[in-house]
Amino acid sequence: MKSMKNTISKGTMNIMTTMNTQFHFTNAFTNLFIRVTRARLNNILRLATLAAACLVLPTHALAQIIPCPEDLDGNGVVDTADVGLVLLAIGDCPVSEPTISAVNPNTGTTIGGTAITITGTNLTGASSVRVGSGYATSVVVVNDTTVTAVTPAGTAGAKNVSVTTAGGIATLTAGFTYGVVTTWYTILEQAPNATVVPDATVRANIVASGFPWRVRDNSSGIEMLLIPGGTFNMGCSASNSWGCGEDETNHQVTLSKAFYLGKTEVTQAQWQAKMGSNPSSFSGNPNNPVEQVSWNDIAGFNTATGLRLPSEAEWEYACRGGTTTAFHSMPGYPNGTNDDSLLGNIAWYTNNNSPSGTKPVAGKAANAFGLYDMSGNVWEWCNDWYGSYAAGNATDPAGPSSGSYRVLRGGRWGGYSGYCRSSTRSGNGPDDRGYGLGFRVARTP
Repeated sequence: MKSMKNTISKGTMNIMTTMNTQFHFTNAFTNLFIRVTRARLNNILRLATLAAACLVLPTHALAQIIPCPEDLDGNGVVDTADVGLVLLAIGDCPVSEPTISAVNPNTGTTIGGTAITITGTNLTGASSVRVGSGYATSVVVVNDTTVTAVTPAGTAGAKNVSVTTAGGIATLTAGFTYGVVTTWYTILEQAPNATVVPDATVRANIVASGFPWRVRDNSSGIEMLLIPGGTFNMGCSASNSWGCGEDETNHQVTLSKAFYLGKTEVTQAQWQAKMGSNPSSFSGNPNNPVEQVSWNDIAGFNTATGLRLPSEAEWEYACRGGTTTAFHSMPGYPNGTNDDSLLGNIAWYTNNNSPSGTKPVAGKAANAFGLYDMSGNVWEWCNDWYGSYAAGNATDPAGPSSGSYRVLRGGRWGGYSGYCRSSTRSGNGPDDRGYGLGFRVARTP
């Protein structure tokens, strides 16, 4: 065996043909296999010992020996921080918060039933739509940016619109406005146009009233604008060239309710369509204001249409449009002016721009309410009897209970600038007619 072992260890092997030689070869090979197997077992034992040692080593020592995929935060330690990272991933994925950018249409009647489309972002899964204090019906999620619904009944005015999803609640402030149901007008524009009504507070007051801003009277075809209630200083506003009359006493007036007023003076065409004839002296253009009409003539027109004349306080409040100057606002002068030389921007008056009669309505700049020809063109009848103002502050004044003359306001095409001031007062008998006497209509909503 020793010589066989040596022979094998030196890498030499002689071919043996005898049985004895075969026996020695077989024993030598078996011995070699045992030695190799023993070495492998020793290596396995060493690995097992190392593994056992790892089990009792501190975690940070183990991390230094064997890289850990469980070390999620990469600090070389498998600890509670890594467990926390795993737990954070448990549950539903986060849902983005919704937003609303628009509601269309954004107006409807108080009885509800208006089909609206809400646009925004992250609207998928919308569970409810709220308009004011009520919940909309027929809510349908079209896609992630669009939801449709039908408005509930509500009270007049602007209301918030809200959409609820798993990601939160999105709200569009004053997203929908409920208007009062009526049959006497056709709505032309629900909300005021900022280019026509520049004052944001005035626009908000119009919206808050719940009534549409611009309408057409169905009986007469006259276009009318909503004038919100408010408080103003009524009376003397002198211009640079003209002082005030003794009857222009300053006093504070509050108009507690909104009212509609004609966008322009009543035209010859509008009068003739309702009354069957045209009494005007300057009848060349049907868009000129009707004149040669008395206060009593106008009462017949208003009876036929359901309209009325404005009170004197309503007229001055509407004319001023928030100004306190002699003449209302105009391009370049948003707060009005006392400069008589600028009056031609808003009025047809005297010989400098209207020497021979009336002109078509809305030919000059409008005031801050969107009203035309409040100064010049024709005098405008008011409902009040002419007389001294009542002493002290007043709310919704209607003027004296009786008198000989009815109030006229605004000046005319052949008059001086002083007559066109916002506070100028005049009066004529109720049966008087003249080529400078016309009117504009009003109506309570």
